[in-house]
Amino acid sequence: MEFFLDTADVDEIREIAAWGILDGVTTNPSLIKKSGRDFKEVVREIASICSGPISAEVTAMDTAGMLEQARQLKRELPDNVIIKIPCTPEGLAATKVLTEEGIDTNVTLIFSTSQALMAAKAGATYVSPFIGRIDDTGHDGMNLIAEITEIYNIHGFETKVLAASIRSVQDIIDSAKFGADVATIPPKFLKAMYNHPLTDKGLADFLADWAKTG
Repeated sequence: MEFFLDTADVDEIREIAAWGILDGVTTNPSLIKKSGRDFKEVVREIASICSGPISAEVTAMDTAGMLEQARQLKRELPDNVIIKIPCTPEGLAATKVLTEEGIDTNVTLIFSTSQALMAAKAGATYVSPFIGRIDDTGHDGMNLIAEITEIYNIHGFETKVLAASIRSVQDIIDSAKFGADVATIPPKFLKAMYNHPLTDKGLADFLADWAKTG
């Protein structure tokens, strides 16, 4: 399972990339707006830190506009940047064209298995089911992950399932258990993954014992 960071905070990306476990980064206009910096400048810096896929989202709502923005992003940004597109009829049409042009895509705002199936048919490189937002409606976001991965495996789709809207460490574990290829994780949850009181206690005991040997 690949770990992507869901952030536009360059300092946090640099910190976690140094751990050697970071596979990619997802961004969106809201995250980059919080940084107060230029969109392309931020994406370029992120791409220089992490060599894996960096999702950069289009803002146009029509197919022609999405294609124009996507092609411009691919011309002006590093090669590891992929294009993030909403799951709408216009977005599916743009995904199909970009796939035929050899441009990788991340179809986002997936809330149903049928949407994920259509995105795979359009040739999406990744689909991003938003499990946390589904949980907020009283439905089971993890069941969506399980259904998508089952259908993709049955029919041999190469589209990767990217679990998004992660709300806890358990969401990451469950996404892995149900077959997601990727989890895109807010930094605070990725940092929480290595925390355990018994690890802290064991390290403290080891250091105390080591000090006694001197």
